[in-house]
Amino acid sequence: MTLLFAVVVGVLFGSGVYLMLKADLFRVIVGMVLVSNAANLTLMAAGLSRGQEPNYPLRAGQPVSDPLVQAMTLTAIVIGFAVTALLLSLAFRVYTTQDGADLDAISRAETTAEIEAEARIAAEPEPTERDEVSA
Repeated sequence: MTLLFAVVVGVLFGSGVYLMLKADLFRVIVGMVLVSNAANLTLMAAGLSRGQEPNYPLRAGQPVSDPLVQAMTLTAIVIGFAVTALLLSLAFRVYTTQDGADLDAISRAETTAEIEAEARIAAEPEPTERDEVSA
């Protein structure tokens, strides 16, 4: 069973890293979700105790597995869901304003906007003393 967890975590992590290296914003987000799920599964596998009850023992004196791992994983799932929702809303906003989700095109548009802003600032005339006194 531990080998199965290791294989699944490896596949999830590898797929997530592969998607995060793509040039599409939505694929990067899906990759982050997969890496997050791989981390959650790693936490659950680390807290796995073979043959022990998860929370409440059926017989007195029987050992139980640590519930802290389950609580941490549940918290990580909730936080991951909130972060995913935020990232998707931001990505949708970028998609609608930039007419696409290609990271290279977004980077080029940002660089072009910065160059245009610097050119506008450089084209403005320098204020003179007379302008400063009259203001």
